[in-house]
Amino acid sequence: MSYENILLKKEDKLGIITINRPESLNALNAKTIQEISSALDELDVDNSCRVVILTGSGEKSFVAGADIKEFSDFGQERAEELAKNGQNSLFNKIENLSKPVIAAVNGFALGGGLELAMACHIRYASENARLGLPEVTLGLIPGYGGTQRLPKLVGKGLANEIIFSAKMIPAQRAKEIGLVNEVYPIEELLTKTKELANVIAFNSPMAISKAIHAVNLSDTDKGFETEIKYFGELFELADKKEGVSAFLEKRKPNF
Repeated sequence: MSYENILLKKEDKLGIITINRPESLNALNAKTIQEISSALDELDVDNSCRVVILTGSGEKSFVAGADIKEFSDFGQERAEELAKNGQNSLFNKIENLSKPVIAAVNGFALGGGLELAMACHIRYASENARLGLPEVTLGLIPGYGGTQRLPKLVGKGLANEIIFSAKMIPAQRAKEIGLVNEVYPIEELLTKTKELANVIAFNSPMAISKAIHAVNLSDTDKGFETEIKYFGELFELADKKEGVSAFLEKRKPNF
């Protein structure tokens, strides 16, 4: 499939999606959301792909926000539809994908850009990254899951401060509060992200898929029950047999 606003590259066991709208600092519009969603569908059914990396083109911006021109004249009904469709078609899809998605946050991740990064399972950032949810300066609130995911990552108090103040968080502060996992110089960001992705890609894809869904339920009343269920199910699958055999035979597993 060909894309206009993103680049899709397959590299060994990795799928790399690059949002490629440098003229607008990689702002999200409807077409870009649709293309990222389609690329994720393509990678999800590709058995050679074990881990997905999501990043932005250039060194200034991961995603500087939503393309405000697209919805500036919306009323309530169309605005609710915009948020619902975006959450269901992309942001929730990322969070529940059967393969890990790592955000390589290169520069600005604001509004929908931060929401996109927060939907990913892991976040690495460049030293020049600036993260924030500035929607209240427009008389709005985050609409792509920001009010729900940010408190889970940094706690309710800090989430309120970030949302209410609309201030940008520097990369190192973002790491301190748990918003990103690691911070690297911009020229090392993608390399370090690939290093982590390749470590993950070595492990059992079946187990990782189950782990993703179990972790996503960690703040619900179904979390422990789901963990027990998945733990048992994996005992019947090929990856468990290979992993245990490799351990007992003192060799590396071949998943």
